[in-house]
Amino acid sequence: MNRTALRWTGYVAVAIVFAIACAFLSNWQFGRNEWRDTQLRLIAANYDAAPVPLSELIGRDGELDPGDQWRPVQLTGEYLAGDTVLARNRAHGGTAAFEVLVPFRADSGEVFLINRGWVPPGEHQADPDDVPAPPSGTVTVIARLMPGEPLRSASQSAPAGQVPTINLPMVATKTGQGDLITGAYGLMVSEDPAPASRPTALESPSDDPGPYLSYAIQWILFAVMGFVFIWYMIRTELRHRREDAEEAAAAIADGSAPADVAERLQASERRRRRRGEPRRQDRDMQEEDALLDEFTPR
Repeated sequence: MNRTALRWTGYVAVAIVFAIACAFLSNWQFGRNEWRDTQLRLIAANYDAAPVPLSELIGRDGELDPGDQWRPVQLTGEYLAGDTVLARNRAHGGTAAFEVLVPFRADSGEVFLINRGWVPPGEHQADPDDVPAPPSGTVTVIARLMPGEPLRSASQSAPAGQVPTINLPMVATKTGQGDLITGAYGLMVSEDPAPASRPTALESPSDDPGPYLSYAIQWILFAVMGFVFIWYMIRTELRHRREDAEEAAAAIADGSAPADVAERLQASERRRRRRGEPRRQDRDMQEEDALLDEFTPR
C-alpha cells in the first residue's frame, strides 16, 4: 500500500472514531431529553392534583413512589418549631439562600419534613437575619411530595442548625427526630391558619424542555460533517494530483521535462497500452505517480 492510500485510510479511520464519539454523545443527549420529557409529564399530571391524606401516598415503609412526585398531600398536626434546620447554599433570588426545613408531627403520628420556603442571607453576615416562625398549635398543611437529596460526598457538613443538602437521614440526625419519614419531604403550598409572615415561596418548576434534543441532533450532524470533511480532503488531493499530472504531461510534450523522467513515463505508458488496461486500473500507476512527484515542483 503506497503512502497516499495509507494517508487516506488514516483519514477515514479518524472520521469513523469521531463518528462513534458523536453517536455516543448524541445517544446520551437523547436519554437526557427522554428524562426531561418524563419529568414534564409528571409535573403536568401531579402538580395541580387535589390534595390527599399523606398516608394514601406514603406507606409504612416511608418510601415515595417516583410517580407520586409533586402530588399534593394534606396533614393536620403541629410544627416542631424547635427542631427547625436550614438547608444552606440554595440558589434563590440571585443569592446563596437558605431553605427553611421544619419537622411536622401529624395527628396520625407521622413526623414529616416540611420545606416552608427560603430566606436570604443576612445584611452583614452569611446567616439569615430573620427566619419566620411557623404557626403554633394545630395547623393544616398542604405540601407537594419530593424525594430527598443524596449527599454529594461523605465529608459534606454544615454549621449547627444547618444541613448542606436536603438529605433526610441527615436531617433526622440533626433534629433528633428518629421517626422522621426519610423517603420524602413536602414543599409547602399553604398553611391554615396562615402566619403573619412566612419564608418566600419556592419557585414553580420550569416547563422548559431544555436543549437536549437539539444537542442530540447537532452531534449527529457533526458525525456526518466529519465524513464530508474527509471526502473533501481526498477530493482536493486528487484534484491537485491531476493538475500536477497535467502540468508534467505538458512539460514532457514541450520537452522541458528531464529526459530520464520522460523516458520512464513513456515506458510505463507503453506497458499499459500493451495490456489494454485503462489508466485508473494500471498496476504501474504507483510508479508513474512517484515519477510525477519526482518531477513536479512542491
